Amino acid sequence: MAVHQSTHRSSGFRLPSFRRNGVVSAPRAAGSVQAGALTARACVFASARVLMGFVFLWAFLDKTFGFGYATASGKGWVDGGSPTEGFLGHVAVGPMESTFHAWAGAAWADWLFMLGLLGIGLALTAGVALRLAAFAGTVLMALMWVAEWPPAKHLSDGSASMSTNPFADYHVVYAVVLIALAAVSAGDALGLGRWWARLPIVRDHAWLR
Repeated sequence: MAVHQSTHRSSGFRLPSFRRNGVVSAPRAAGSVQAGALTARACVFASARVLMGFVFLWAFLDKTFGFGYATASGKGWVDGGSPTEGFLGHVAVGPMESTFHAWAGAAWADWLFMLGLLGIGLALTAGVALRLAAFAGTVLMALMWVAEWPPAKHLSDGSASMSTNPFADYHVVYAVVLIALAAVSAGDALGLGRWWARLPIVRDHAWLR
């Protein structure tokens, strides 16, 4: 009788069935929400990656062909202009002022600068070699930060530097974004990151990832 009553209660309340349904459906719902959140996050990082890539690619194209934005028409690299002479030659503050003046217009400086812009821009846009791009981009941003030297309130001639923040200018922000994009493998979504990661040389050398 006891066995019969126990069986009858279990069947009547359907506790085992109810629990199974609850346990199974809850993780599925949570997993679905989590998958959706991860997809949205991946798309946000991918969008940031492509936009950052365009920042570097546009700088390269404008300095190469002189589209009339930062580089005047007819003053592009293809026209014989120097991509570094204008910027480095006008550095007027900071501990490396004289060093940047010496570098301004040098062929090696022009080539390194332009290849850096192109390489970083292509890597970000395609979603490959993001760690290399983050390293090269951070070095480039650090040099440009030193060239503008935001901590200074006055230039070497005593005039106001017009600096709005002694540390966190856009060069620092760009560098942090580049590092973040590499850290989250932002090239895996809307990019060639997964394909790149499967290449034998990349699998053997994680710094190429």
